[in-house]
Amino acid sequence: MLKINVSSSADFLAGGGEMGALMRAHDWSATTLGRPEVWPQSLRTAVRLLLNTNHPMFIWWGPQLIQFYNDAYRQTMGPERHPSALGQGGRECWAEIWNIIGPQIEQVMSGGGATWHENQLVPVTRHGRLEQVYWTYGFSPIDEDDGIGGVLVVCRDVTKDYLAAVALREREAELARVQQVGRIGGLEVDLRTGFRNRRSPEYLLIHGLPQDAAHESHEDWVRRIHPEDREATERKFRDAVEGKVRDYTVQYRIIRPIDGEIRWISVRSTIERDADGRAVRLVGAHTDVTEQVLAEQALRQSEAEFRTLAEAVPHHVWTATPDGLLNWFNPRVYEYAGLSVSQLSGENWTEIVHPDDVAGALAAWTSAISTGEAYEVEFRLRRADGAFRWFLARAVPARDERGKIIRWIGTNTDVHDQKLIAGELAELNATLAQRVEEKTRERDRIWNVSQDLLLVADRSGVWRTVNPAWTRTLGWSEAELLNRTSQWLEHPDDNGLTRAQVKKLGASETTVRFENRFRHKDGSYRWLSWTGVADRDHIYAVARDITAENAAAERLKATEEALLQSQKMEAVGQLTGGIAHDFNNLLTGIVGSLDLLQTRLNQGRTDNVARYIEAAMTSANRAAALTHRLLAFARRQPLIPKSVDANRLVVSLEDLLRRTIGETIDLSVVASNGLWNTLCDPNQLESALLNLAINARDAMPDGGKLTISTANARIDGVTADTPALSPGDYVCIEVTDTGTGMSAEVAARAFDPFFTTKPIGQGTGLGLSMIYGFARQSNGHATIDSKLGRGTSVRLYLPRHRSDAVTEHASAAGTAAHAATGETVLVVEDEPIVRGVILEMLDEQGYRTLEAVDGPSGLQILRADTRIDLLVTDVGLPGMNGRQLADQAREMRPGLKILFITGYAESVAMADGFLQPGMEMITKPFDLDNLSRRVRAMVSN
Repeated sequence: MLKINVSSSADFLAGGGEMGALMRAHDWSATTLGRPEVWPQSLRTAVRLLLNTNHPMFIWWGPQLIQFYNDAYRQTMGPERHPSALGQGGRECWAEIWNIIGPQIEQVMSGGGATWHENQLVPVTRHGRLEQVYWTYGFSPIDEDDGIGGVLVVCRDVTKDYLAAVALREREAELARVQQVGRIGGLEVDLRTGFRNRRSPEYLLIHGLPQDAAHESHEDWVRRIHPEDREATERKFRDAVEGKVRDYTVQYRIIRPIDGEIRWISVRSTIERDADGRAVRLVGAHTDVTEQVLAEQALRQSEAEFRTLAEAVPHHVWTATPDGLLNWFNPRVYEYAGLSVSQLSGENWTEIVHPDDVAGALAAWTSAISTGEAYEVEFRLRRADGAFRWFLARAVPARDERGKIIRWIGTNTDVHDQKLIAGELAELNATLAQRVEEKTRERDRIWNVSQDLLLVADRSGVWRTVNPAWTRTLGWSEAELLNRTSQWLEHPDDNGLTRAQVKKLGASETTVRFENRFRHKDGSYRWLSWTGVADRDHIYAVARDITAENAAAERLKATEEALLQSQKMEAVGQLTGGIAHDFNNLLTGIVGSLDLLQTRLNQGRTDNVARYIEAAMTSANRAAALTHRLLAFARRQPLIPKSVDANRLVVSLEDLLRRTIGETIDLSVVASNGLWNTLCDPNQLESALLNLAINARDAMPDGGKLTISTANARIDGVTADTPALSPGDYVCIEVTDTGTGMSAEVAARAFDPFFTTKPIGQGTGLGLSMIYGFARQSNGHATIDSKLGRGTSVRLYLPRHRSDAVTEHASAAGTAAHAATGETVLVVEDEPIVRGVILEMLDEQGYRTLEAVDGPSGLQILRADTRIDLLVTDVGLPGMNGRQLADQAREMRPGLKILFITGYAESVAMADGFLQPGMEMITKPFDLDNLSRRVRAMVSN
């Protein structure tokens, strides 16, 4: 073990070439080692050894594995590491290969002793690329005190030597594999030392010799040759050696010692000679060709058997050379033609072929010879008596094991009788073809004269065939229609319908029926009714022009609408009378109460004043309710649609409904799980459900059961129950009672305005019409199903809304809070009385108020530089309406809060996007307390 001997000298770093200079110049004091003068003696000794050797060496020292290396090792490093590797930690420097060398270094550092590694693959990045480098190296411990201070590495890049050795082994193995696969035995004979032999393992295997016979003598070889071939083979060998030949080949039989089997051996050898021409060495390759020799013998025997068979058969048999020259005929050919062998040899065979058939026969024969394909042709051959008969000539090539044609074998078969029969069949077929042609002409006539539009397309919808009716109906020529899909002809509103139907045919359906519109060449559109079917490859479709039928249907519809309008006008007369009757009653209560109030005030009396005021207010509220019902019937009520959870709304009404219908009626609420949200005015929906519950209560005077249920409904098409609904998703709310029910005639008029079965004074006949108007105005529908004595069921269908429901928070009851910060409210109202009432209420609440009689004067105030917290405007202003005023106000004052007032909103209030963020609406008539709360809520947010 090396002992640490601290010295002030750094002479151990002397010499060492470039690396010695780098080590002396390196700032070692910045490392954990400190200056070289204080390094451990064992390290100093190892470094001196490293610097003064020409063998690649490397040192890792200490826990950080600080690195040292010499000039010889530097040559193996790339610019990526040298010279930065000097003094660097080993783990950081060699991170890419640490999984290979790290465990080996750890073994040495932990006292496991030196290690040695030969031909170790350690990939190293050098000169910018990863190299597969093979190393032979040893790791030796460097002792320090009682432990291991570092590792000394002696290494060598053996990549070239290793790859050369691998290549040599591969070549030797390849040669051995070639000999083994090819069953080739190698032989080497030294002719200068009395025929000294050396044989390969494959040679021993082929000759059936044991392994110890690798150096058998020349005499031993001669004794193994078959007695019938021995003398000739031995003589040929000696003649070759003593002569001047270089290549020596021979084939003979041997008797294998291992099993006594006779095998044929083929020998190909090269005799090497000196400058004087004397034989020096023979190198040969022995191959067992027993199977080949036996096959050739079998082939010769087969040839003889073929000739015997060919001469015996009654048909013509012949053979030809690979280039097509006929060289043999069996006796049947000579007998048929009455010619001798010399007369038919070579190309003379054409002498017996009918002159009209020679060209075709020669062309077919030439083609077969050039392509190697079978030859087949019919021609006539002249018989010995001069008559010609039809023959079918066939020939196929015979090939060797390499696929090369060695000859042609052919036959001539007499087909004269069959040919005559075929002629008769051809005549029959010609008649059949004529019949088929007639049927085809009939089909073509139907195709051409059909008024229906006939079409054949491929499975992707590309048109392949159309009949002339397309041109007659749409004006487009056949060339303009073919090899295109229908997309370019479809009406924009129908775009995609045809593709969807084609997709159905391509999936599971085999027949589709639908209607769409196609563009005429003049730019107009025609309605077509389609029927399509499909098989595996094509789509067959028939279209009928139904434009005239649709026009007739539209005219009929217009007539029906005119009749309906006439009926509506009759209803309007009834409506006018009903309104006049009810409003006269209500106005009588208002006017009478106000007259009495004025009389009492003139008399100075205050008794019963509150009763008169309450009576007037009651009549006024009933008039307002009647107005709202009229608007609902006319679908002109101002709705504020929101996303509504119908289950939550129905459940929240349960207590109110129970109090309303009384204890004699059993109320059941069936809320469906997973119910979709709907888009409607929740207040109007509550009113509709309450109205239906009251109607049900009146229909069950002796008690019964009332059921309110909810469900999701998917409408796929027009049905008898929902004729007015477009296909889509809906929420269905059903109110069912077990009351007296209605007859079919009464149920048919249940939604008509002012139609009621209740006694005079107990109903206006607007309840169900209001519900129907609310449903239609919400893009839904209402239906009624009733049977006398069995009860009534009313269903409300409201459209599905894909968003979260809005939770309503009721305003606290009581008087609204007064303004506390002097907010300013601009009121734009053309009716002086209404404007004055609103302004007086706002003044009493402490608001600063501004007023305008129309839109332009309101804009003038808005343009002024004054604070405005809320704009209150009537929707129905003359000239510039309230919404137009709001839009221009928002341009000048973005984010301005706006409260719309409306008594008859027409379609404006229901238009999509009418109420934008920061906008609300209140309907006339309204009580001032409600208006005050709405104003307070808006200016406070």
